[in-house]
Amino acid sequence: MTDTADFPPDDFSRENPSPAGWLSAEEIAAARAQLPLVYVDAIPVRVDDSGDVVAVGLLLRVTPEGMMNRALVSGRVMFHERIRDALLRHIEKDLGPVALPQVPASPQPFTVAEYFPTPGITAYHDPRQHAVSLAYVVPVNGDCRPQQNALELAWLTPEQACSDEVQLEMRGGQGVLLRQAMAFVGRLP
Repeated sequence: MTDTADFPPDDFSRENPSPAGWLSAEEIAAARAQLPLVYVDAIPVRVDDSGDVVAVGLLLRVTPEGMMNRALVSGRVMFHERIRDALLRHIEKDLGPVALPQVPASPQPFTVAEYFPTPGITAYHDPRQHAVSLAYVVPVNGDCRPQQNALELAWLTPEQACSDEVQLEMRGGQGVLLRQAMAFVGRLP
């Protein structure tokens, strides 16, 4: 069976962040214009001793247009990357190296969100591209701090996170996704 398996290129390693076969900025722009891309959305949560969600982590970001909004952990799945590894990479990128996410060995999304560049086709909108995102609720146990272009990480109760006020601060349908996540874990107010 292994004689038909596709193995990673010889230069693929954790030390080499851009192995052969990954797309340049120009190539990804061309792909975005022609193909749906695979993403992951992660809703970081804190759970109590019985496993109930007690807090939801939302990032505060500034958009390229200068608008402030609340956001989930989200990002593209790279070429030759497992979904589990993509989740871990994006959580570390946005919440820091000691967030200690609890991603199961075989993660199952609670939903699949389809983002379109044309508003109104679904509840999810991304003006850059058509993207299919696998969405996960991920408990984190460690010290989480906003990274990259995030200004703040706020831990809200599920009720606060699903409030109309917070929902208005979220863009592209991420508020809808957050409410779906809280319904999935039994915490929708």
